[in-house]
Amino acid sequence: MSDLIDVVLPEDQVEGSRSQVQRWLKAAGESVKRHEPLIEIETDKVTVEVAAPADGVLAEIVAAEGTDVAPGAVLGRLRASSAGVTTAPAPPPKPAAPAPTGVASAAMPGGGGRLSPAVRRLLTERGLRAEDVAGSGEGGRITVEDVLAAKPQDAAAAGVRAAAAPGEEGVRPIPHTPMRRRIAAHMVESLLRTAPHVTTVFQADMTAVLADRARRKAEFERRGESLTLTAYFIAACVDAIRAVPEANARWTADAILVHERIDIGVGTALPGRGLVVPVIRDCGRLDLAGIATALGALVQKARDDALAPADLQGGTFTILGIGKLEKRAVVVSEDGEDQVVIRPCSYVTLTIDHRVLDGHQANHFMQTLVNRLEAWS
Repeated sequence: MSDLIDVVLPEDQVEGSRSQVQRWLKAAGESVKRHEPLIEIETDKVTVEVAAPADGVLAEIVAAEGTDVAPGAVLGRLRASSAGVTTAPAPPPKPAAPAPTGVASAAMPGGGGRLSPAVRRLLTERGLRAEDVAGSGEGGRITVEDVLAAKPQDAAAAGVRAAAAPGEEGVRPIPHTPMRRRIAAHMVESLLRTAPHVTTVFQADMTAVLADRARRKAEFERRGESLTLTAYFIAACVDAIRAVPEANARWTADAILVHERIDIGVGTALPGRGLVVPVIRDCGRLDLAGIATALGALVQKARDDALAPADLQGGTFTILGIGKLEKRAVVVSEDGEDQVVIRPCSYVTLTIDHRVLDGHQANHFMQTLVNRLEAWS
């Protein structure tokens, strides 16, 4: 019986339509411990680590770095350390795919500890070496902020400039990251094949919301939390979904499936990478303070590159687009007379799947949302 143990990609550890081996943390022939991170897998939305299933030696790398893999796929094979002596010699291990030039793939120089997936990725994207970045974390550990504050090497910058097509002087190309490529592919697929899009735009007077936030801001700060305008928009979305349940639904071939629980996804930008959409669970049961707390925790996890696949799954509604808050001239009626006043306003944009929602339903949703914001109490 073979003493090799398959290392597979668990189905519950991936989220998205595509997964790719980003980096092997061990080379073939190296010893590994059970539950020790072995491989980084990048999906459409998040980077996850696959741990070693047992103590042993990495005998074979099946899926090289950059290879697309499916849930259940064999990524590599371990030779268990407790296995007996075999009668035939073991096959020579296959070499691991080389790590990007100049980037430390395991330990940070100076004893600062292992580099996180986010730090390694940023080092590669910005053309930096770990030894060129001063770490501000515990024990000299390099953080994401340290890499973002560092200056890219002149040689790396020259290499990027050389990638521009001949004759394109003054062009500074930004190489695509795997996540950016997949975001682009999904946007095209959604527009051309998945759903007919219709967009509606309303304007919201944010005077009442800003006044309420000013009254409550100090209270949240004492608790070490942030009360953002996004929390107000999420709370208003809950009211609008209750008025138009179809906004919390999805299309299938046989029926429109309306979700009773309101799980709202919030787009969060990752510096230099793209956008992920972590989900706030059961927003209908949360008050404004609960929404603000859940939102702050998810956004921080996203920026720390600490999101788990479960944080990105199961969203029933993705928050609408919110425009810049700025002062605008609006007409208001007071004592039966119209007056032009200056108010802080923001445009809100809702894009719908027209198979699920009609125009009058979308407008009802938006009017409910705007009324809630403008009459906040």
